[in-house]
Amino acid sequence: MTVLVTALMTTGGMVALAPPASATDTTPTPAPEIVPRDLTITVTGLGPEDRTCQIDADLYVPDGVTARKPGPALLATNGFGGTKADQADFAQGFGEHGYVMLSYTGLGFVDGDLCPITLDDREHDGEAASQLIRFLGGDPSIVAVDDATGERVQVDQVIRQDRRTKVAHDPAVGMVGGSYGGQIQFAAAAVEHAAGTDRLDAIVPMITWNDLSYSLNPDNSGFPGGSSLNGSVSSPDTGVFKYQWSLLFTALGLVSGLQDLPALGNPEQVRNLATANCLNFDAPVCTALAEVAGTGYASAGSVDFLRSNSVASYVSDVRTPTLIAQGQADTLFNLQESVATYSALKQQGTPVSLVWHSWGHSGLDPLPGELDRRNPENSYQGRQVLAWFDHYVRGRGPAPEPVFDYYRDWVMEETGDIEQAYASAPSYPVGTERTLHLSGGGLLGGSLVEDPARVVPGLNSFSSVAPIGPNYTETAFLDQAGPVTDPPGTAIRFSTPPLGEPLDVVGSPRLTVQLDAPTVVPTQGIGPGGRLTVFAKVYDVGPDGAVELPHRLISPARITDVTKPVTIELPAIVHRFEAGHRLAVVLAGGDLAYRGATLPQPVSLTTGQGRTQQLTVPVAY
Repeated sequence: MTVLVTALMTTGGMVALAPPASATDTTPTPAPEIVPRDLTITVTGLGPEDRTCQIDADLYVPDGVTARKPGPALLATNGFGGTKADQADFAQGFGEHGYVMLSYTGLGFVDGDLCPITLDDREHDGEAASQLIRFLGGDPSIVAVDDATGERVQVDQVIRQDRRTKVAHDPAVGMVGGSYGGQIQFAAAAVEHAAGTDRLDAIVPMITWNDLSYSLNPDNSGFPGGSSLNGSVSSPDTGVFKYQWSLLFTALGLVSGLQDLPALGNPEQVRNLATANCLNFDAPVCTALAEVAGTGYASAGSVDFLRSNSVASYVSDVRTPTLIAQGQADTLFNLQESVATYSALKQQGTPVSLVWHSWGHSGLDPLPGELDRRNPENSYQGRQVLAWFDHYVRGRGPAPEPVFDYYRDWVMEETGDIEQAYASAPSYPVGTERTLHLSGGGLLGGSLVEDPARVVPGLNSFSSVAPIGPNYTETAFLDQAGPVTDPPGTAIRFSTPPLGEPLDVVGSPRLTVQLDAPTVVPTQGIGPGGRLTVFAKVYDVGPDGAVELPHRLISPARITDVTKPVTIELPAIVHRFEAGHRLAVVLAGGDLAYRGATLPQPVSLTTGQGRTQQLTVPVAY
């Protein structure tokens, strides 16, 4: 774990927006760099504690943008563990298109302030962002000081919409950012809508969460309606703790707090530190960690706390046009989270589009031409973001058509063209569903057959071995190169025959099974610790038997009642299973990246008549 944390420290935190992309730059003459003003902005009245916090921010005003010729604005903040500097390329790139940008370091990170990390909640982070929006709208009550001169700063270079909207200090403003810098956009939009002001005109959240309790404690067997397509990944019960990612977050937050210790000389900062502060987080974070260490799972109270800091709990207050961009290479915030947010926003009529790009927390580098922050006009995603903001913030150009765009790595390998590699549809989902039935079994594994009449009886057994592992899929954030392993007796597998033609899967397969776990039946009523924990995944098995787990994604589940059939939604993927390969579905008893069952749990799966054991696969044509 020390190695993991050290690596994160040297990369500057989890994710700012994206790393500098190496897209081919066709800009003939670079524009002069915008020199930002380094500001300290005071935000007040945050949360039930009535906190006052000092925001460290950079204000970028492009040449030619003045009080007489104001421009539109963007607000952005860092990914987890980052700072305001992470958005510098975006500020310069969008500045060349006339956008003023205020980039700030989020609450609790390295900014000389001891306000704790509050996980992008509405009461602290959302309210702070709302005050920064008012600052961009020229509100003189928001105190900002130029750190170089000590002078008060009041913004007058941003387009004001007060007359049209009848809302005071209403700038033409959008928000953009990734990961932690993505969720804050939902919080800000919700705070503004709940207040009846709706100052935020458009948002572009990238690689962020829908429900943080799902992100860190997933139960893929508890989705309302059985699928994230219904607009939720929020299980009514606790899930399986993603301990590697969770400990990395905790370590990053603690390091940020230690770097702010010089602020102890300020009495107000000492008060902030002493008020419900734990390892530089709000106290409930430590409570959740202690619970998992003691019992192996998070309590209902901790699940509720994490969910409250998530768009899942207040999506009805998000009415701002939203361009969601989510990463295929992401075991922290998976594609299902974006589907839940997208579906919920679409159902309530919020303008929304969805993009599944190549990069994410498990692979931070966009492909050449995919996303270039410094020169957004030269990249696929950059042009999308420009068009979104130009219409909804600046008021130029047609309204972007609602789309679902998704990157296909096999097309990129064939053509080398990022434009061709992206497919586009009017909405998600795409294609049709194909149902495969689990058949047979034994030491060599079972089969997946399309005709239910061809299902043959079989008995398949596996067991968990230890609370952590021994099955291996990844080392969170650091390693996705090691071989995927399922030691004998710890997993069962069902495979198709070699495919006669390529099979393109776009979306989430669903596995419906009836399991037998006699030792779990008498304990599952006691509580989560007595319930069955399993891990479902889809393999691409080559002709030589080599196993590929697409992007190392798996679906943990804590099954409430093992005596009943259960549906587990498998990870959403965009993957081509080539001709001659096999698609396989796997159920395992453990994984080294998760905190599983405390005691061994023997499980069996029986195929044959009277048993519904099937896999539904979304196929794109």
